[in-house]
Amino acid sequence: MASKPAILARGVSKYFGDFPALQDIDLEVWPGQVLAALGRNGAGKTTLLRVLAGLSAPTKGEISFPSADPLEERDRRRLVGVVGHGRWIYDELTAEENLRFFCSLYGVPNARTAADEWLGRVGLGRFRDGFAGEFSRGMRQRLTVARAFIHDPSILLLDEPWTALDDRAMALLSTLVRESRERGRCIVICSHQLREAVEVADEVVLLHRGRLAYQGFVDERLRRNPQSLYERIR
Repeated sequence: MASKPAILARGVSKYFGDFPALQDIDLEVWPGQVLAALGRNGAGKTTLLRVLAGLSAPTKGEISFPSADPLEERDRRRLVGVVGHGRWIYDELTAEENLRFFCSLYGVPNARTAADEWLGRVGLGRFRDGFAGEFSRGMRQRLTVARAFIHDPSILLLDEPWTALDDRAMALLSTLVRESRERGRCIVICSHQLREAVEVADEVVLLHRGRLAYQGFVDERLRRNPQSLYERIR
């Protein structure tokens, strides 16, 4: 087992004006662990992910990556892969051009080979020359998944990753998450889709009004009845 957590958050709060989107969040997420951050709309899930990804600075508290190489931590784009509401896909580029661009950004060798592999994995191989701006929402989400995984990041931060995916693509994403965990990657999934999240998670946290209302390991009872998690809110 790793001796240091992949993500360490201590006393993290995020305010928008006077509104507390996150309040006093303490988290440890370890290499080889899948943490599902769950909660209803407005609970603070997306804000948490954005703060962890470095896309938004916390108002208070600190976030660090103790298990990372110091050079990786300074260049967070190579350390972290993100699937979020902003898909960071360029409409004027083809699917292949998008992935090759991100390969160059992340320092991935053999960009053409990597792009070919990931287009095939997410079911976009025959659309490699199609412009991303002409893709359906589901196809864009598949391309986003490929973009997030293509540089084999140590930390994956996934915000509503199953949104807009068909059943086959949802199953593929769940497989990718499990494979990444087996290779010692750290994965945080923020989602309101409880069943899909608890199927792949080792541990869950429940956010309610910006606070951690519950934290615990996933067991068979929770997998059978994910909605029971909301009974933890008092």
